[in-house]
Amino acid sequence: MIHFDDPTFWVAAATVTFMALVYRPVGRIIAKGLDSRSDRIRTELDEAKRLREEAEALLKSFKRKQKDALKEAQSIVDEARDAAEAMKKQAKADIEAALNKRIALAMDKVSQAEATALNDIRSSAVDIAVTAARTLLEESITKDVAESLVKSSLSDIEKKLH
Repeated sequence: MIHFDDPTFWVAAATVTFMALVYRPVGRIIAKGLDSRSDRIRTELDEAKRLREEAEALLKSFKRKQKDALKEAQSIVDEARDAAEAMKKQAKADIEAALNKRIALAMDKVSQAEATALNDIRSSAVDIAVTAARTLLEESITKDVAESLVKSSLSDIEKKLH
């Protein structure tokens, strides 16, 4: 049975009435706060998603750039290797050409030295032969024979001149 004179009843009735009156406005305020919080969370999630996509795009871009840089570095290394090989071949060819030139110069010097030596030997041989002939003629030709040779030579000269 309900006792209207019981203070507990009136406290309960007042609480129920207060709750009924306050429930709608407070519920709306709470719902509005939850909705705004939900919107803020949704906005933050969208921003996080956008940032994640941006970060993935940057990562993909950096990986592509890294791959391109590695290709370019390999290309540079290959070009440098080819250039070094070409320089090596050119240097070898230059050294061979210089060596062949020096060999040719040395051969020319040897040939000139041989020619000079032969000329010196011939000159010495002629000098020795002339000296030997002179000595031989001086010892074997008498004064009379020498005079007759000079006279015959002079007559030959006169015939050739006239």
